[in-house]
Amino acid sequence: MIVKFLRPSASFKGVSYSFTKILLDKGELMQVQNFHALQGLARPRPEDYVNYLEALTQQSKRIVYPQLHVTLSTSGRDHSKHELSRLAVKWLDGMGYGQQPFLIIFHKDTQNNHVHIVSTRVGRDGKKIKDSYEWMKGYEVLNQILNLDEGNQVKKDISHALTYHFSSRAQFMMLLEIKGYSLLLNENNIQISKFGKVLDNLSVHLIDQRIADNRQNKERIPQLRAIINKYRQELNPELYPVQSQRPGGKEGPVDSYTSDLAKALHERFGLQFFFHAGKGKQPYGYTVIDHAQRTVFKGGQLMPLAELLTLVPSGSTLAKRDHIPLDGGTMEQPAEVLLPDPGSARYDHLDEHAGSAYAADTASVSHMPSNFIPTLRLNIADDIDDEQINGRNRRRKRKSRTNTR
Repeated sequence: MIVKFLRPSASFKGVSYSFTKILLDKGELMQVQNFHALQGLARPRPEDYVNYLEALTQQSKRIVYPQLHVTLSTSGRDHSKHELSRLAVKWLDGMGYGQQPFLIIFHKDTQNNHVHIVSTRVGRDGKKIKDSYEWMKGYEVLNQILNLDEGNQVKKDISHALTYHFSSRAQFMMLLEIKGYSLLLNENNIQISKFGKVLDNLSVHLIDQRIADNRQNKERIPQLRAIINKYRQELNPELYPVQSQRPGGKEGPVDSYTSDLAKALHERFGLQFFFHAGKGKQPYGYTVIDHAQRTVFKGGQLMPLAELLTLVPSGSTLAKRDHIPLDGGTMEQPAEVLLPDPGSARYDHLDEHAGSAYAADTASVSHMPSNFIPTLRLNIADDIDDEQINGRNRRRKRKSRTNTR
């Protein structure tokens, strides 16, 4: 679950924004608390809530940005609108806003259920609610509500990542980054952070030992080639950019790249594809995490990127070329591995600072279509929803986004 403090504002634009969603049948007002006399009105208007918040805020002239605008979001539909609303009330109380006037609005226009919380940072005594390190505190309060032990969780995630086969430190780091951790590689250890604080340090010698012991199953490579070639005849392998969605349906910057083929192989076989590209440039390589066999492959070990992106006519014999039977199936009809892989959106969340540094295949992409990347359209808005900001810091650091939430 993700807590996101949205852009500071001198006015209460979060109210009008959320009520616009309600009018468009993309949102629902779930909670209205501590507005006192205003709650006696039969049908308060959005401007009534704004006027009340502004009147309370006028007690302090020192606060430049009085609006508190926060989103609380879950993975997919893991939590209902009612569950999210109850969590939001508890979260507000833990953050010191329990007695403040606040609105909780459920939004249902994205892939991840989320609620918007709007309140004022000025208390009834005219003093500002304490906000020191509030981003860090926001996660601490949420984790307490969810009974999540951060220390135990990071140790479990490290242990799980060490069960995979990988051939470089960067590939190991990638396994943790897809679970939302920020990593800093030092001379002797890797510093592992999340929720704005350092949670653990891992010796690089342990990782290097795992790399030295790595024995990849060579038979798995032709199996994966056969799977890819079979489905490359049925699904479009051409990449398209995944752009963040701004409020009002506007498109934001490109966050990552995917294809119909890559999405299907992830869902059906636990094969998670990451395509690497420089800013404003075509992808130059890719990495595959085979969750079924717990192995990380450089894309070039399976096939060159240009070959992967080439559409294969239906009826081609490519899928039969390697003549290696797949586990539980035949070459003509490979068995699908239906499993919730550890890197899927439903396994964990990524925070805004998740980064990735990993070795990538640099196979030629000269055969890619010349119009592969469309014109980028950048739009600026006052508020950004929960799932729409996770790629920005990563992009500034010239790192490829791995977040699928």
